[in-house]
Amino acid sequence: MTGAAGGSGLGASATTTLVTTPTFARFSPDPWELLDRAGAGPLRPVEGAALPAGELLARVPDADALIVGMDAITAEVIDAGPRLKVIAKHGVGVDTIDLDAARARGVQVVCAPGSNSRAVAEFTFGLILDASRRITASHTRVAAGDWPKLFGPELAGKTLAVVGFGRIGRLLTGYALAFGMTVLAHDPYVGGADIEALGAQPAALDDCLTRADVVSLHLPADPAAGPLLDRRRLTSMKPGALLVNAARGGLIDEAALAELLDDGHLGGAALDAFAHEPLGDSPLRHAPNVLLTSHMAACSNEANRAMGMLVAEDVVRVLAGEPPLRPAL
Repeated sequence: MTGAAGGSGLGASATTTLVTTPTFARFSPDPWELLDRAGAGPLRPVEGAALPAGELLARVPDADALIVGMDAITAEVIDAGPRLKVIAKHGVGVDTIDLDAARARGVQVVCAPGSNSRAVAEFTFGLILDASRRITASHTRVAAGDWPKLFGPELAGKTLAVVGFGRIGRLLTGYALAFGMTVLAHDPYVGGADIEALGAQPAALDDCLTRADVVSLHLPADPAAGPLLDRRRLTSMKPGALLVNAARGGLIDEAALAELLDDGHLGGAALDAFAHEPLGDSPLRHAPNVLLTSHMAACSNEANRAMGMLVAEDVVRVLAGEPPLRPAL
């Protein structure tokens, strides 16, 4: 899909915005039209999948802007783009972009904060409900000709630990409170008074793990630090607890998690993000009481449009010589 230049605020000079993710503006033409009107030359060379790394490297030299998804935007990619002025993450987390390399080259990095918060929070609570009451497990067996009666706990009266109390964690807290859950919240960057104001109880991470019936992760991963939930912390979780991750896969020692599911220490896991994606031959695929989804928590129609509009707006601003509204640097 290409966009014709013209009628823009960027003048007559041709600019090219290379879109590497197939989900950009999938449910609304508005972001494409915004780039078109600005003469930003949007181009999506691969319709049904992310742009392969080799093709990305081959096309970057002609790009003034990149709109990317989960692509690895390394120093090599950035150095290959002499015209590159802005990298826009079609999402929130910019951990797949080498920010130091972008800063050194004077390339702006922007993202779309808040655009998918409700989508992720709703999806996360759906994972909690599904994994607790074994909805997908029942569906799978009924579709195979079985007729099971699968039991699981009600959520009322249970304790949810929200690890990461940003926009998503706060929305999830509201849903949990409406279901009669007690909510613990851990976030080193959020004061206890702010947590309490939304009906949650501030708690240390280790306290969350030992007390909660459900632990849900909502914070970025730090590859240099290793998994936040390593074997020791996973083992410290309350016996029978459910672990939910719709944030980043690098937060969890996945091999240890699979073992703790196998031996019954943990009651279940519902995961939408993994250290390596697609998942491949992971021990999690064969673990019991696990619900696996394809990093799709943010994939609501509304979030898709909002995300596209926010990043397209900042691409246009940077290419026109204006400061971005949502810088990630």
